[in-house]
Amino acid sequence: MFRVLAILSLSAFLFACAGTDDKDNEDNWAVERLYAEAKGRLEEGDYSRAIALYGKLEARFPFGKYARQALLDIAYANYLSEEPEQALAAANRFLKLYPQNPHVDYVWYLKGLVNFNRGKELTKRYLPTDETQRDPQSALRAFESFSVLVRQYPTSDYVPDARARMRYLRNTLARHEVNVANYYMRRGAFVAAANRGRYVVENYPRTAALIDALALMARAYKILDLPQLYSDALRVLQINHPDHPALAELESIDLTE
Repeated sequence: MFRVLAILSLSAFLFACAGTDDKDNEDNWAVERLYAEAKGRLEEGDYSRAIALYGKLEARFPFGKYARQALLDIAYANYLSEEPEQALAAANRFLKLYPQNPHVDYVWYLKGLVNFNRGKELTKRYLPTDETQRDPQSALRAFESFSVLVRQYPTSDYVPDARARMRYLRNTLARHEVNVANYYMRRGAFVAAANRGRYVVENYPRTAALIDALALMARAYKILDLPQLYSDALRVLQINHPDHPALAELESIDLTE
């Protein structure tokens, strides 16, 4: 009787082991299967599971083509799941470990995308706002990453899109500076406002915000009683935008009151 019970217990144990889900046995998977499973989860949109599998692959097989690709996919999966810090950490780790890899251009492009889209969808979904009113740090970092891509890998397939995004970012950053300058004007900080306007003129000369920056500079210089600087800013404004509404306003400013 005892022997029969022992046999039945052993059979039950073996059956339980055999019926265990493959997920519990993934520590024994070959690198090819780990990568295939992770890639499948990534394509299905199960980003957290994909990232976990890629991480396991990296830990068990830290060298070779699968480890390199896993790190790239970790960065991409974190980007898709709106985890910018983790995406950037993976991208930076790839650049440090594989600086000569043929996919380095893609990594710089991905870094640009991460910062370009950082919080954008969430903000638009729940709190629609003018992007030029937001903290410009992410836009600056995105611009820097795209700049590295364009400068160091000019033949990359990602360059055309990066250039288009850089134009957009340049206009956004210029408009942000004008918004800050207008804030200073309202607070009576005319020197700071003029300096912000000059920064736009010097650093973002081919943007839509340039004309407003010139108008703001002219107004600040007139209030500060700096006739030569006022005259220079006014002249450039008149040449480039003779119908700008600020021209009439500038004429109406009376400093004798």
